[in-house]
Amino acid sequence: MTAVETDQHGPGLGNFLRRDLVGGVLLLIAMLSALVIANSPLADGYFGLRDTHIGIDFPGLDHTVGEWASEGLLAIFFFLVGLELKTEFVDGELRNIRKAMLPIVAAFGGVIVPALIYVAVNTIDNGDPSTIDGWAIPTATDIAFAVSVLAVVGSSLPVAMRTFLLTLAVVDDLIAIVIIAFVYTDDLSTLYLLLALIPLGLYTFLAQKFPDFFMQHHWAAWVILLPIGVVTWLFVLEAGIHATIAGVLLGFAVPVKKVTPRVIRQEEPELGLAPALEHRFRPLSNGLAIPVFAFFAAGVAVGGLDGVVTSLSDPVAIGIVLGLVFGKLIGIFGAAWLMDRFTPASKDDDYTWLDLGGLAMVAGIGFTVSLLVAELSFGLGSPHDEHAKVGILTGSAIAAVFGGSLLAVRNAHYRKLRARGVEVDKLDAAS
Repeated sequence: MTAVETDQHGPGLGNFLRRDLVGGVLLLIAMLSALVIANSPLADGYFGLRDTHIGIDFPGLDHTVGEWASEGLLAIFFFLVGLELKTEFVDGELRNIRKAMLPIVAAFGGVIVPALIYVAVNTIDNGDPSTIDGWAIPTATDIAFAVSVLAVVGSSLPVAMRTFLLTLAVVDDLIAIVIIAFVYTDDLSTLYLLLALIPLGLYTFLAQKFPDFFMQHHWAAWVILLPIGVVTWLFVLEAGIHATIAGVLLGFAVPVKKVTPRVIRQEEPELGLAPALEHRFRPLSNGLAIPVFAFFAAGVAVGGLDGVVTSLSDPVAIGIVLGLVFGKLIGIFGAAWLMDRFTPASKDDDYTWLDLGGLAMVAGIGFTVSLLVAELSFGLGSPHDEHAKVGILTGSAIAAVFGGSLLAVRNAHYRKLRARGVEVDKLDAAS
């Protein structure tokens, strides 16, 4: 275990907020709070706050509270996604392409099949052709929620299962980033795009040239890199590209090179600047960015049981639920099985195909990015957006319950094996 990982279990609010389980719980609390408030006498105040404009009369700096959450705070989350992706490609599971090929292809299967199911549902019931625009909504896997479910029910599961889920979720995020960049970018401004290259280039130069300085001086990243990153974000937003892409680009600009090993403030510099920044910014993402986004994104006035029925009768919601619950399972499991059967890539022997089925179900939890894509597809507060949110919440809940239940059963199985002295991580797949 690295120094960074060890430090995550120490005392302090920052370490508390770094835990996967804590991030998932805060996300869940924010989501449930939004749903309760949006369907209570406080609903007018909630929607009024969400739609209140905050900012100054300057390009890119005048948005509603809801827009600041999805285009501003969520950029922090995607910055961490960029850091994680860069680290995985340079010094993680994605570095060994043969080892990572199974979860990588499984991730693509988990994107393609849900999209096809959604398109099929909305093609058959083609009363409103615009519903096709939401095809990408059920393709996303929420890392925070999925890993949190695994943390709650899977204390005795093989370590290789978590590695598979993390690799799959990371690749899934990369695909989502590409979709957002190329599908949901309108009215591209070449001028602002060129302007964005200036602060992005400066940011990259400083991060690559002086990584030791930013690792040794915690204040430097906040005082120097953060303002440059904000300017990059502003220009990217004004260029017509969703601002979360700026977060990813900034994350990819940070080096993951090794430096002289020496422990500084309980971090592990030999892992490079990217893991160090991920360690520092994770509490901000888990404790503020994601919960606030979830609070303003998940609030939908369902209108009681009749409203839920109406929402779930919309082909948009039907396609999302079927995509998340069945599409993810079929796509991930099917792609993994085909890779294991017909290519040199193979499933890790530490877990069984039944275990992988549970992971595929859990991957159907598509909360954070799915909500974002729904807003980009239909517009915040539109009828289809509201119905899409109901579909996302319903499909994600079903995936969490069924996937979590299966993994809980498997966890009990592995706990018994451990009690008998069997080395779980060396089990034969047939066990």
